[in-house]
Amino acid sequence: MLVRLVAGPLVGKVMPKFVGQTDGFNARILLNTLLNVTVLSILLTVIGTWVGMKQISLEPFQNFFLSWFRNFGVAFWIELLIAQPIARFAMKKIHARQAA
Repeated sequence: MLVRLVAGPLVGKVMPKFVGQTDGFNARILLNTLLNVTVLSILLTVIGTWVGMKQISLEPFQNFFLSWFRNFGVAFWIELLIAQPIARFAMKKIHARQAA
């Protein structure tokens, strides 16, 4: 839900500023992944702390950089090495079935 409501529109506005017409598919996907993970990790560092503590407080902002760097690093590598390859494989299979 956060991807569609917040990250998607934000990344959609920022992407054209960094991507040129000659950039390849893989470069675009990597930048898209980087931007999405950045936005989501920022939001979820704050929201996740509130959910975990069961209260809204200023704590996520006081320890933001310590928590965010860890959260971003973990989320980026999981997205890059696990989630994206699985999603691409699934999409290839779906498109192959539709073409057949």
